[in-house]
Amino acid sequence: FMEQKVEGNRIRIFFKHVNGGLVAKNNELKGFAIAGSNKKFVWANAMIDGETIILSHPSITEPVAARYAWGDNPIISLYNKENLPASPFRTDNF
Repeated sequence: FMEQKVEGNRIRIFFKHVNGGLVAKNNELKGFAIAGSNKKFVWANAMIDGETIILSHPSITEPVAARYAWGDNPIISLYNKENLPASPFRTDNF
C-alpha cells in the first residue's frame, strides 16, 4: 500500500511494488472495506483499474477510509503479477 485518493464517491488505492500489474485470486476481489464520515466500515465493491484498486459502496457517498485484509483471519485476494500477495493495510486511525 502506498496511498489512497478520494475521487467523489469512491477511493482509489495505490500500491508500491506492483511489478507488472494486479491480479485477483479466482478473479474476485474480497477483503476490502470502506467507511464514510460515520467511521463505520462496510464491505466494498472493489475492482482493479490498471495498477490501482477502486473501492465503492452504494450507501457511502463521501468515503474517508479503506481497509484491506484487516482482521484476525483476513481474506487475501489481491496479488501482483509475480504472485506475491498484497499486505493487509488500513488508511484510517480511528
